[in-house]
Amino acid sequence: MPDGSSSVARPTSPVPVVTSTDAEVRNDWTVAEIQALLDLPFPELMFRAQALHRTYFDPTDIQISTLLSIKTGGCPEDCAYCPQSARHEKSVKADRLMAVEKVLDEARKAKNAGASRFCMGAAWRSPKDHDLETVCAMVEGVKELGLETCVTLGMLDSAQAGKLKDAGLDYYNHNLDTSPEFYGEIISTRTYQDRLDTLSNVRDAGINVCCGGIVGMGENETDRAGLIAALATLPTHPESVPINLLVRVKGTPLGEAEEIDPFDFVRMIAAARITMPKSRVRLAAGRENMSDETQTLCFLAGANSIFYGERLLTTPNPQAQRDRKLLDRLGMHTTGIGLEAAQA
Repeated sequence: MPDGSSSVARPTSPVPVVTSTDAEVRNDWTVAEIQALLDLPFPELMFRAQALHRTYFDPTDIQISTLLSIKTGGCPEDCAYCPQSARHEKSVKADRLMAVEKVLDEARKAKNAGASRFCMGAAWRSPKDHDLETVCAMVEGVKELGLETCVTLGMLDSAQAGKLKDAGLDYYNHNLDTSPEFYGEIISTRTYQDRLDTLSNVRDAGINVCCGGIVGMGENETDRAGLIAALATLPTHPESVPINLLVRVKGTPLGEAEEIDPFDFVRMIAAARITMPKSRVRLAAGRENMSDETQTLCFLAGANSIFYGERLLTTPNPQAQRDRKLLDRLGMHTTGIGLEAAQA
């Protein structure tokens, strides 16, 4: 008769069990290993992600960033998810590059609202030299306000990356978007290698890398594993890894894409946390369509950064009041000024 001391045997796992005592940062993850992670029973996957998250971070801390579109629309690229592409039926109207002082006004508002990092995005294939000078002035001004700086401007050569570094840029965002194998289904105007070359130029200039991808574009699970593998096998893991849920915008080729299971999205967050344990994993686009419960599971899976504000470039983002309420309910605190100050 059972005495209560025995337990059901645990099935052998196809991936190594990683705990806080044997954690190792690796750059040799295979697609098969990551596929095995994604296939783990949900409680086991969450446990492993939490163990590593607690090794390198305070699990109650959330880093807050704000993203501003400094030049909207008119992009010559054909990214199937993006309403800023001039090639799509209902593309966003093209605007000029914002004036420096107007950008700094927005940065001040972001700081007062609790952001510790201010991100600026421009819809370019790559910046022209005179526009880059203006962006450098923006970076210098935002730094003087005491905020970390991040920009996303498209492809960069080594000289352009060097100019941004000299201006004091902290982070450069340039996403891989999806797996190398699925990439051609989403974009034809820029190669995967183009993206890798920009990341290399940014890293060589001494700028931190912000690089992630998008889930829900019609990719299969192997493609999702391939995206994580592409990120986790970079020579140095990105300091920030934004995981975006596709925002379906009418008039774009992916405007009618099928919704994915929220648990599949949470699994991607967990896989990013396990394979890149020292990186900030950012719960990025798509939060507007996520329940509080889904977002909470993402935090438990290792997401420890969010974009804060009502818009992400051209798509909606949860209202600040909703974010404050959720984080308060969860007992989470924020890096930087904090959401408490934003309510004062």
